[in-house]
Amino acid sequence: MSKTFMGWPTFPKAAETATADEQLRANVRRATHTIRTKRAALVEERPDWQDLRDTAAALKDDVLAHLDTYLEQIEEKVTAAGGTVHWAADADEANRIVTGLVRDTGESEIVKVKSMLTEEIGLDGALEAAGISARETDLAATIVQLGDDLPSHVVVPALHRNRSEIRDIFAREMGKHGRPAPEDLTDEPEELAEAARLHMREKFLKAKVAVSGANFMVAETGTLCIVESEGNGRMCLTLADTLISVVGIEKTVPTWQDLEVYLQLLARSATGERMAPYTSTWTGVTDGDGPRAFHLVLVDNGRTRALADPVGRQALRCIRCGACMNICPVYERTGGQTYGSVYPGPIGAILNPLLKGADDPQTASLPYASSLCGACNEVCPVKIRFTDVLLKLRHDVAEGDAKVKHRAEKVALKAVEGVMDRGPLWNAAVKAAGTAGRLLPKDMNLPGPLHGWTDSRALPDIPKESFRSWWKRTEGGTK
Repeated sequence: MSKTFMGWPTFPKAAETATADEQLRANVRRATHTIRTKRAALVEERPDWQDLRDTAAALKDDVLAHLDTYLEQIEEKVTAAGGTVHWAADADEANRIVTGLVRDTGESEIVKVKSMLTEEIGLDGALEAAGISARETDLAATIVQLGDDLPSHVVVPALHRNRSEIRDIFAREMGKHGRPAPEDLTDEPEELAEAARLHMREKFLKAKVAVSGANFMVAETGTLCIVESEGNGRMCLTLADTLISVVGIEKTVPTWQDLEVYLQLLARSATGERMAPYTSTWTGVTDGDGPRAFHLVLVDNGRTRALADPVGRQALRCIRCGACMNICPVYERTGGQTYGSVYPGPIGAILNPLLKGADDPQTASLPYASSLCGACNEVCPVKIRFTDVLLKLRHDVAEGDAKVKHRAEKVALKAVEGVMDRGPLWNAAVKAAGTAGRLLPKDMNLPGPLHGWTDSRALPDIPKESFRSWWKRTEGGTK
């Protein structure tokens, strides 16, 4: 069964384990520092960088404000170009649609490319339950799949692995799923890349069905766009007889001219390159060229929930470049799997709660996985204000009706609210606290479920009298 983040521990528990792993921390630090150094140098080349960021943010805000109109335009254009559009409200519906489409072809093995959304919805598990094997073709995604591992970065899913670990995975696992790795395989990057190329080429040439994601959808023509570095996208998009693209509804851009803005931002922000080696676009089907059938599955899966949040909706501007992860001091020390999602780092800390709601303890812990240093705000190519969203989500967890709150905590807060609403009762409570505070030990630990309040807090000094009493007694501090 494909490994998933189902049942993953909360961020504090997962981080406790991850931060104790010195090899993991070294791998993540080396990779993130390399990418962010390259990014910084290329950003410096562009005097119009801030203008590009402003434009990209404004364009995405326009798309989100008129998303229904643009999506209907995409459906019309894709259909006119010979494709078929399907709408999926959630993960289950998307998985049913894709599984049904693959079954209709009679194939039992497919290839995948650039399909982070399919990991979000658990498509591999749904296909596996239907007797269909889905093989990843991005190099890093292949490493994760062969190692029965989980992704830790949106651009470099195997960022937590070093090349010696990758060699061991290739040598141990490739032969179980197709062409084996050479017996004398070393950890030299050229040899690892050649082994992966030969292993995956066999998959490309056999596959009749490919499943892809998309970086962007151009509404004016119904064109989809994938940006990648290895050429596997081009193979998947052109060699298969049937192409199924599973895309989040927020990936929309209005026109080709708008697409140009994001293509200038994405490669620099993601991998520190002036442009991606492969940018593939396709529109419907063409006789004698590429797939004979094209299906576009437009997936919501919580995106309209995020869209309804006036502060959090800006997270839907995200173009999945990973720049926020590469600069984040928390991510650098914990790695990506601690976030319990295919979307880790600062974007995961805001996007997962927005998509799923705060009722799940694992998801509700994510807005606290930040030091609020704001470095992510500064590097985001679409100017997401991460810290604003994080504070809003923390407020939702602390003050809202999230089911993750302990029953005792809810009762206690309601009781405090009742006292604060009644002036005489509140004044009496403050006076009593002043007296009791002098008797309580500084290192007091509350029992049972309340211990969380005192595990990381010391009891502050409680003054003998309240501010109101002091103000009245001293006539505003004049006596």
